This record gives sequence, structure tokens and C-alpha cells, in this order.
Amino acid sequence: MTAATATMPSRSFTGWRAHLAALAVVAAAILLLFIRDAHDMVAIWWNASTFQHCLFVPFLIGWLVHQRLPGLSQLTPQAWAPGLLWLGLGSFAWLLGDAAGVALFRHAGLVVMLQGAVMALLGPNVARALTFPLFYAFFMVPFGEEVVPTLQILTAHLSMWLLTLAGIPAHMEGVFITTPTGYFEVAEACSGAKFLIAMAAYAVLVANVCFRRWTRRILFVGGALALSVLANGVRAFLTILVAHLTTVDAAVGFDHVVFGWIFFGVIMVIVMAVAWPFFDRKPTDPGFDPDALKGTIGLRSPMSWVAPAALALAALAPVWSAVMAASSAPVPAHISLPKIPGWSRTAQPQSYPWTPHFSSADHFVSGRYADAQGRIVDLSIAVYTRQQEGRELVGFGQGAVGPDSKWAWTSPAFAPANGMGERIIAPGPVVRDVMTFYAVGGAITGSAGAVKLATLKARLLGRDQRAVAILVSAEDREGHSAQTAMTAFLRDLGPVKDLADASAGIR
Repeated sequence: MTAATATMPSRSFTGWRAHLAALAVVAAAILLLFIRDAHDMVAIWWNASTFQHCLFVPFLIGWLVHQRLPGLSQLTPQAWAPGLLWLGLGSFAWLLGDAAGVALFRHAGLVVMLQGAVMALLGPNVARALTFPLFYAFFMVPFGEEVVPTLQILTAHLSMWLLTLAGIPAHMEGVFITTPTGYFEVAEACSGAKFLIAMAAYAVLVANVCFRRWTRRILFVGGALALSVLANGVRAFLTILVAHLTTVDAAVGFDHVVFGWIFFGVIMVIVMAVAWPFFDRKPTDPGFDPDALKGTIGLRSPMSWVAPAALALAALAPVWSAVMAASSAPVPAHISLPKIPGWSRTAQPQSYPWTPHFSSADHFVSGRYADAQGRIVDLSIAVYTRQQEGRELVGFGQGAVGPDSKWAWTSPAFAPANGMGERIIAPGPVVRDVMTFYAVGGAITGSAGAVKLATLKARLLGRDQRAVAILVSAEDREGHSAQTAMTAFLRDLGPVKDLADASAGIR
């Protein structure tokens, strides 16, 4: 116990009791109101290895607050109406996330609402004293998987560069690397995202606790993240090198041991060892100067209406969402694949089984077409009356490659301006190109972001929420290019919008 803690006057708690009680009630009510999102966040922390570091964040926040108790005891809490603006922003962010089907926004909105409750019920001085703990709460939000594809490509390029330096012949196609020893995929698990995300949380904490100067903090965080990415490229290269010198099985065993237990532990030690001489702050130093905050009381507001207003703002988002979700036109009771001039349905088997994945779609149909030139194309249609969590056009595991599929994304591919092109690959290898078209709100797009935005508008404004995904795909076969086959198929199919409207029952 520090001297400051030992001499903390008992009267310092007197002015806090009412405010802490109000904060506890409002925070508990917010958590109960958004219990599904709170439960989902904890479930992700517990079950997804990428985010298991989040389990420690609430305890770290508690430690950071405990560090600041001597200074906090010298401040006077107050109800502060402007803090409701931050809580309202969190409520709106949750509403946007719920409307667009983006869990990240809902989870972040929940955290912002809790931050806003602290600001509104404890006041600006306390909020300023708790600036870093409040900010660090954002690391409770499971985020970062959006960078996985970029990290996969970057890791593949780093591996190729190191393989070239080592004199090992290799060829890269997307996230696949071929050497004389074997065929290697820089899969999602090999992207390094797991360690990069955890390193970000760790580096930001160390930067605040061990540094005073912002230049050193920025350099430390940037250096730690850059070293994490570089280290993952080295790890992937070493795995391929071991396979080249021994066997693929030996390389897999090496990768599991090194990746899981040694390699990144060494990286964290290196990061701390390099930064140690430049630490200019002790972890036990005060987190803020209470004397600098004592004189800035700010505008006081009655607790009697700030607390109810906080609850009302939080409740507004789910109420609005429930009202708007009820408005959506029904889709047809049955849909069928179209008849296309010059093409007929065929039962010829695929070289490797492929079916796109659209969880809980109201309708899903798929079939193969062939023309007189021997070109073969697969057409799939998924229809939703409305989108919501687990029932959406775009999201993890939705689309051309399902979560448990043997198919793997390898690179972007050609597609029309209103579509998205992907090249995927299966054991064999079998190469397949896929063009995806989404229809929400009457517009055709290949952009996942545009789909989320259109869905958001429909949910917020109570518009038609029917949504359709159309996938046109073909294998690269001897004498038949996938792109040529799909281009001919789309030409004879006619406007994709007409097919989407017919599938959704739009007249």
C-alpha cells in the first residue's frame, strides 16, 4: 500500500456512494438490455483463440482503475449531462450494427454506452482521470479479423522473398506457394492475425504504463506490430524451409510447436528487451495529476434526470430496431432456376464438389448448365426475406467458400463492374472462378460494404429488406477457360437484376 493510499481520508468515499450506486444500476441495466451482445462477446473471448486475450482486459481495466484510486479520492464526482452524448453515440452505433448485421458495431456500441454512463454519472473530472482505462475498454471488442486476407497475402510475399534469398525455387499464386517439396497454403490460421491482435492490446498497455512521451509510445506500438508481421513471415518461411530440407510432416510438427509455444514468446521478449532501456515511467507512478483536475468542475446536472435519461437513450436503439424489423415484403413460396437460351441443365459431375454457403437462407437453389461448345457453368441463387445475425448475404463463412469447406480462397478474379470475382482452389488442385452479385434495395453490387450499407438503410428506414445473392461459377478445364465460359453465360442470361427481382418476388 502506498503512502497516498494509507492516508486516504474516509470522508472521500462519502461523495462517491450515490454516484457509484447510480452507475452500478445504469451499467447493470445496459448489460441486461443488451445481454445477447454481452453474451456473444464473452462467448467469442472464450471460444475463439484469436480473442482469448480479451478475457484479461476487464481485469487489466480493474488494475488500471485501482492504480488511480489515491488520485480519484481527491476528486468530486458529479452528474454531467454532456456525457449523455457519448452514451447516445454508443446507442446509435449499436443501432447501425444491428441494422447492417455488423456485430463489431453492436459490440463497440455496447462498450461506448458503458463509457458514456461513466462520463454522465461520474462527471468530466473523473472521466479525464480514467481516460486510459476507458479507452482500453475498446480492447474488449473482438475486432481485427478483417485484416486476415491482407495478412495472408503479406505473409505469402514475405515467405517468397525469403525463399528467393535462400535459393529455394518457389511459385506463388494468391496465398498458395509451390516448391519442389510440396504445395503450401498461407491459411487464415497462418496469417498471424491472432498474434498481431493480441500484440496490439499488449503494446498499447505497455506504452501507457511504461512511457510518458507520446513519441516513444507511438514508436513502441508501431515497432511491436511491425515486428509481429515480419516474424510471422519468417515463421512461414521456416516451415517451408524445414519441409524442403526434411518432409512435409516434419514441417507441420515444427510449425505447431514453434508457432504455439516458442516463436511468438521469443518475439515478445525481444520487444520488451529492446524497449526496456527507453522506459521513462514506472508502472507504480500515478496515472494522472489530481491537482490539475480539482479546479475544473464543469457544468453540474441533477442526478435525478441524468440517470433516467441514460437508460432511455440506451433503450431507444433496440426499440427502434424492433419496430423497423417488422417491415419487409415476403419472398415467393418457391423459386426455380431460370431457362437460358443456348444452355441446358446438365448432370455432369463437378471435378471437386462445390456448393456456396448461405446459412439459413429462405431459398437456395443451385444447378449446372452446358452449351453446345462444351462450356459448363454453375449457377446458385440464395434469397432472404430479411437479414439478421446468422442470416446474411455477407459475413464470415458466407458465400463461395463455407467455413468447413475444402475449398480455399486464393486471389481476386475478373468480374463485371457490378460483381465480385474470386478464384478458389480445392485439393487436386482444382481451380474455380466465382462471380458473385448481390441485390439489396433494387441495386446490384459485388461490394460487401455496399450490401451492408443498403441493408442498414432498409432496416433503419423500414424499407423493403429482401436480399438476393447470385453466384456464377466455372472450373478451369482443359480447352475451356472459366472466364470465357462465365462471360458467355452472363451474356445469354441477360440482366442479373431481372433474375434477382424475379427470385425475390419484386414486380
